[in-house]
Amino acid sequence: MHLGLDEPVRECQYNPICTRNSSSMETSGHKKKTPRRKWQIFPGRNRFYCNGRVMMARQTGVFYLTLILIMVTSGLFFAFDCPFLASNLTPAIPVIGGVLFVFVLGMLFRASFSDPGVLPRATPDEAADLERQIDASNGPSGPGYRPPPRIREVVINGQTVKLKYCFTCKIFRPPRASHCSLCDNCVERFDHHCPWVGNCVGKRNYRFFYLFILSLSFLTVFIFAFVITHVILRSNRTGFLSALKDSPASVLEVLVCFFSVWSIMGLSGFHTYLISSNQTTNEDIKGSWSTKRAKDNYNPYSYGNILTNCCAALCGPLPPSLIDRRGFIQPDTPQPVSHSNGSSMYNSTQLQSHMAAATPLLHSDPVMMGGEGPTLPGKSSLGGPCASLTPSQPSLPSSMPGLGCAGDMLTLRDPDTHCHHHHFVSPEETPSPGPMPLTLPCPAHMTHGGHMNPAQLYDPASQDSLHEDSIRGLVKLSSV
Repeated sequence: MHLGLDEPVRECQYNPICTRNSSSMETSGHKKKTPRRKWQIFPGRNRFYCNGRVMMARQTGVFYLTLILIMVTSGLFFAFDCPFLASNLTPAIPVIGGVLFVFVLGMLFRASFSDPGVLPRATPDEAADLERQIDASNGPSGPGYRPPPRIREVVINGQTVKLKYCFTCKIFRPPRASHCSLCDNCVERFDHHCPWVGNCVGKRNYRFFYLFILSLSFLTVFIFAFVITHVILRSNRTGFLSALKDSPASVLEVLVCFFSVWSIMGLSGFHTYLISSNQTTNEDIKGSWSTKRAKDNYNPYSYGNILTNCCAALCGPLPPSLIDRRGFIQPDTPQPVSHSNGSSMYNSTQLQSHMAAATPLLHSDPVMMGGEGPTLPGKSSLGGPCASLTPSQPSLPSSMPGLGCAGDMLTLRDPDTHCHHHHFVSPEETPSPGPMPLTLPCPAHMTHGGHMNPAQLYDPASQDSLHEDSIRGLVKLSSV
């Protein structure tokens, strides 16, 4: 059998050989980690649906009650009242009711599923830097020193506005922002937390909330008025009791609309006042711009015109979301390259520098035998491109203590240690620079000419000459 030993011995790099089970490595190699999005680690108390596209508060039970009341009441109206009204009055009644119903649901979903204007929390580095700034501004502290409240002041249109520090989000809240205790978020231009829509109401969804309650008040009045009209028209024909028997759902519709129309219309009127004065519910309840606090106190955000204030709240540009909830999480540390066999591999420069630091007697480029030819019995092939050995390269005798010849490679071991060696290790098993096995070309398989002779592989007569050459090489190495 031709062993291919006449080919020149060439230099090649180390290829990692993982000692773990190959079947498990192949299974793990095909599994790729799916990138996670930011909503999956969002620190606030929110619920996300549709891969982060829908954002709501954690308490959503009242929202479903609102949705059921609107859909059931409207459904009963379209099923029992609209056919009679369309045939006896005008077909425009169900059309107008349908448009109002669709608009109400659209504004409800937009207010409930949108980001209300959540402010991102400070990163650990930003929080630490802010703490250093606060400590530097407060000055040295003694044993009985009490730090002042964390408040900064800014001037807006001639009015001094205080910026409070949020100990949860580690930021100074911008003007008109507040921390919602239910959602555990700082919300820009915070108005209030509305359980009926299942979300906070802030800068990014306030207009949808206002349009929802305004259109809902119109829909409630519309259904209430035409249900009464339906009952009156039927009563004139067949009597009041017969009208109720013919349309029993009308009674339920009248009760729901009667008890809800007052609160809905009152809420719509209150928020109309807030929009016309460019205030928020939070500011109005606290009396932030009331003259009772100071005679010269006024609202710095008002434009001085009702129409301008309404246009600014309802027709202004919608700011983008600041939390990027659908963005991908960037890895903090680089991951090792994964190969098909499941093993992780360092690049060539890292491996060579690591080996050179651990074994100063070795050349920087590792050398191995016969990469393309067949291997010796019982040895796996470590093929790769190789370069020819030079005649001046020294060899070591196989008879020296602490040296073990393992087929293609020669491993230098500590004589005090009795451990089985293997050629290569995986990255997690790579030893730190220090005592480690040294891998050298085996002298018993190599001559000065750089070619292999099959007769010399097992020829005892050549051992003496190899021994003398090896000792001479060791002397040269020690002199270096």
